[in-house]
Amino acid sequence: MDRNRKWVPGFGAVLFIFMSHMTSALEVPLDPKVLEGLPQPPTITVQSPKFYVFDPRDNIVIHCEAKGKPQPRFSWTRNGTHFDVEKDPNVLIMPGVGTLVIEIRGEMSETYEGTYQCIAHNEHGTALSNNIVVRQSRSPLWSKERNVAIVVQMGFSLVLQCRPPAGLPPPVIFWMDSTFRRLTQDKRISQALNGDLYISNTLPEDTRNDYICFARFPSTQTIQQKQPVSVTVLESNPEGERPPGFMTPLGATSTKMVLRGDTLNLECIAEGLPTPDITWQKEGGELPSSRTSINNFQKLLKISDVSEADAGDYRCTASNSLGSAHHIIKVTVKAAPFWISAPRNLILAPNETGMLTCRVGGEPKPQIEWFINGAPLANAPMDISRKVDSDTVIFSNVQSGSSAVYQCNASNEFGYLMANAFVSVLAEPPRVLTPSNYEYQVISNNPALLHCASFGSPIPTITWFKDSHTSINNDDSYVIHENGTLEILVAQPLNSGKYTCIATNNLGIKENHVYLRVKEPTRIIKQPEYREVQKGMSTGFECTVKHDSSLVPTMTWLKDNRELPDDKRFKVTKDGLTIKDVTDKDEGTYTCIVNTTLDQDSASAVLSIVEQPDPPTDLELTDQAERSVQLTWTPGDEHNSPTQKFLIQYEDLLHEPRVWNNLTEVPGTSTTVQLHLSPYVYYSFRVLAMNQVGYSQPSQPSHQYRTNPAAPDVNPSDVQAVGTEPGNLVISWTPLTGFQSNGPGLEYRVQWKQKDADEGWSSQKVANVSHFIVSGTPIYVPYEIKVQALNDYGSGPEPEPVTGFSGEGLPLSAPDNVHVTVHNGTLAEVHWEPVSLPSVQGKLQGYKVYYYRKRGLHEEEQEAHQLEENVLSFSGNRSEGRLPGLQPYSVYNLFIRVLNNKGEGPPSPGKTFETPEGVPGPPSFLNAVNPSLDTLTLEWGPPLNNNGRLAGYTLKYQPVNTTSELGPVKVMTFQANETTTTLGNLNASMLYRFNLSARTIKGSGPIIVQEAFTAMDTAVPSRQVDIATQGWFIGLMCAIALLILVLLIVCFIKRNKGGKYPVKEKEDAHQDPEIQPMKEDDGTFGEYSDTEDHKPLKGSRTPSNGTVRRDESDDSLVDYGEGGDGQFNEDGSFIGQYSGKKEKDTHEGNESSEAPSPVNAMNSFV
Repeated sequence: MDRNRKWVPGFGAVLFIFMSHMTSALEVPLDPKVLEGLPQPPTITVQSPKFYVFDPRDNIVIHCEAKGKPQPRFSWTRNGTHFDVEKDPNVLIMPGVGTLVIEIRGEMSETYEGTYQCIAHNEHGTALSNNIVVRQSRSPLWSKERNVAIVVQMGFSLVLQCRPPAGLPPPVIFWMDSTFRRLTQDKRISQALNGDLYISNTLPEDTRNDYICFARFPSTQTIQQKQPVSVTVLESNPEGERPPGFMTPLGATSTKMVLRGDTLNLECIAEGLPTPDITWQKEGGELPSSRTSINNFQKLLKISDVSEADAGDYRCTASNSLGSAHHIIKVTVKAAPFWISAPRNLILAPNETGMLTCRVGGEPKPQIEWFINGAPLANAPMDISRKVDSDTVIFSNVQSGSSAVYQCNASNEFGYLMANAFVSVLAEPPRVLTPSNYEYQVISNNPALLHCASFGSPIPTITWFKDSHTSINNDDSYVIHENGTLEILVAQPLNSGKYTCIATNNLGIKENHVYLRVKEPTRIIKQPEYREVQKGMSTGFECTVKHDSSLVPTMTWLKDNRELPDDKRFKVTKDGLTIKDVTDKDEGTYTCIVNTTLDQDSASAVLSIVEQPDPPTDLELTDQAERSVQLTWTPGDEHNSPTQKFLIQYEDLLHEPRVWNNLTEVPGTSTTVQLHLSPYVYYSFRVLAMNQVGYSQPSQPSHQYRTNPAAPDVNPSDVQAVGTEPGNLVISWTPLTGFQSNGPGLEYRVQWKQKDADEGWSSQKVANVSHFIVSGTPIYVPYEIKVQALNDYGSGPEPEPVTGFSGEGLPLSAPDNVHVTVHNGTLAEVHWEPVSLPSVQGKLQGYKVYYYRKRGLHEEEQEAHQLEENVLSFSGNRSEGRLPGLQPYSVYNLFIRVLNNKGEGPPSPGKTFETPEGVPGPPSFLNAVNPSLDTLTLEWGPPLNNNGRLAGYTLKYQPVNTTSELGPVKVMTFQANETTTTLGNLNASMLYRFNLSARTIKGSGPIIVQEAFTAMDTAVPSRQVDIATQGWFIGLMCAIALLILVLLIVCFIKRNKGGKYPVKEKEDAHQDPEIQPMKEDDGTFGEYSDTEDHKPLKGSRTPSNGTVRRDESDDSLVDYGEGGDGQFNEDGSFIGQYSGKKEKDTHEGNESSEAPSPVNAMNSFV
């Protein structure tokens, strides 16, 4: 039975169990409680890479860490022999780990190059690290050489060699001119992988004397340059055009070997004129698109993460207008050893059986060698419990005390793999590592996994119970996995409850309890829906969620599977997303994701930005006839909104140039229409598309299409006959447009006759007018009129007669029997006898009643003065009307006129009437004067309008307390001639309200209101409450005073406490801005990133004088390199230090004023 014990999240325990019919494996978990007291052979946990290149300015640090029980001891070998660390004062092993630190001094760094191996040992075995090859980084100088000036005929190809010195690691190559500018590269001029510069065909502009190859050595952060190369291109006798040929690689075929997992680089550079183009293909197969890139102007094919399937023949083809050339690159794939199954630590109980397996792949096939505790297994003493079979070591009936560490080493010509695996023999009773009473939560209808991570030797057997009594076995609902985990395939609420797991082996038994809670799923019940919106508008998506009440959901919105843009226009709410001022960039798929700690749900919808369609194109006229033509077009882009219709417009170039008129509309699915045309028109057509957003811009106009003249098809419209003066008749019409004229010579035949008369039609032809006046007609007589269109090709259809009237005269008579009925003081009704219709001499419009107030009834005749005249109009043939808004107790006069379109007739005889009394207006004023402690005097004036005979006044008054409540009312009356009174027996310091009104026999009129205080001994009482005496105000002031006191105490404490600046901040404030980023892949200068804590902070600044004081920073640029040591060497190269480890000299505190290195000056160019 196979069993795997795995680390359960939150438990800090990992347990792996692997068993078969002959093996059993147990790994010690990482739980400290389990590790405590358990013996364990060493295991290497941290080690340096197999190849380690160090900077001679830095210390050598070779990492090695291991775990085990007891704690392992460490030792080292160098070049296969024991490395005595204690005898070398420059070497130490870091306490607590095996990491080796070698302090470099002077020129001794090369003496520490070699192959190192770390050995970790305790009483249960020995573990080994990989062999770590340590080499010093190198940037050798360019060999001295004398470059010969190159002269080449125009059109010939050219190769400029770089050939930099070999460095460790290899340098990055780039070409620049003497001004430190990168040379422009294209498909004609490009740099090869080896750094050489290839020119497919030379041009006159290639002539220059400063082709300079630069080599940048990354580890030492130095740059060297080759001597400049001079090239002269001769324009005389230029090379002519020629088919392509390959400059590299040479010949028809070449070979390339690449290791599995590396990147395959295939390069083809061709010459020719015109410049050839390069294409790539794999013979008999396809290039792996996901791992393939073509760079350097199609000249470099890259395939990453190479596998055996990438082997084969690759063809590069160079072609121009004169021909093509081919080259086959035969690619073979080899492989350094790689793991198929690495050996794993093996823990066995006494008398158990197990095995270690070391399975590797590689090409050629790796050789496997086994070691025990660092020594070859073949040389170890004979052990009947151990048998080696190629890549497998089999153990049987193991006994206590036989623990050891085994090493498997697999190697071929391309590399090696080495792995440690210990075999530990333990006898341990069961332990359950899963925390007790742990609660699992799961969503219903999902699997539930209840863990029972255990440890013991022999491996414990796991059994499960529900609610402490129901045994659980494998069935349709439950699965007990080999690692002891109980899986409920489809969890339901009834599965909630208490579960118990029991771990048992021959040394004991252990049980543990866990709980399961099944939750309701999280669901989006209102999903976002497809939206179409115009730019500049707002839109939104809904996302309403239903979830288990014990879970807290979190809503996240994505756009095209990425985070929403950082834009205030996007607002996420509890139930959705709102987008304001939509732009084109907002178009896409929006996804609402709702997460809880247990599950999630998501829903998506598309937002489409709709715009007006693009204008139609390709207008064409076909099927041309006398009165019709067929128009076709090609629709434009609809912009996410289907076209609803097309509008066809025309321009009449003969009659109305540059004016476009609507002709017809067709559905949005049509792209052709038969147009019905009018004669004598020079047509030009255009089409507009319309969708839900609106109309597109018009299409380009079609070709012109002319129709032949013909007689008019229609007569003028809106024919009318109206008399403007007595004795005339004005006939008017809307003229035909040039489009309607159908031909030249447009005229109008005007005909008229008196209606119902025996006389015939009178006729007159006119042109270029829209009216005609007939004189000498009777007043207001009906006429019949006809207006017909004519042109040089005939007359229009016979028109229908239109009736009109000749001019009107003023009315001849006035209304009779005028009398007035007075309803009340403000309303009267006037009656009259209408005039006869013939006397109106026109169309009766109605009657006008003129009236005005002569005087009041209480005024004498000589006192009266005429007021403004009022006019009321009554339309139609009326005989009565009402006069509102009259003033009571007044004398009025009125008369009436009849009205037609010409004007008013004579007035009727005047009629006088009187209005009865009404209630008076309010007194003109009310004042309170001379207040005392208990008296107050009131004075008032009579109303401005008595509206009758004034009978007297009524006064009502009452006290008002401080809460505006009214006291009892007292009433007093006065005669009409009384306008003052003194009130007594009033309360001192009291506010009183007075209401005074005048009255006639019709009653009291509106009141006038006044308030006043009686006097007090010291001052007049105020109705306002004194805020300083209010409790809430006193409390507020106390709270403010307390808050100010607290703030003052806090400020005093802060000031006394002070603050300190971190040293790191002071260091960061004085870094050198000249240090620029340095990119590794393109040869340009970039930020140098030191692996130690001494690297300058990106974006830091230095003082303006370029110096850094030691007391301001312990990590100054002055401490790096040689203090501005970049200068030209005797061969013309230069070395510039970008940065480096701080020198350990004795000149700390000195300030540097040296000029910056030339390399720093190049940072902005490379």
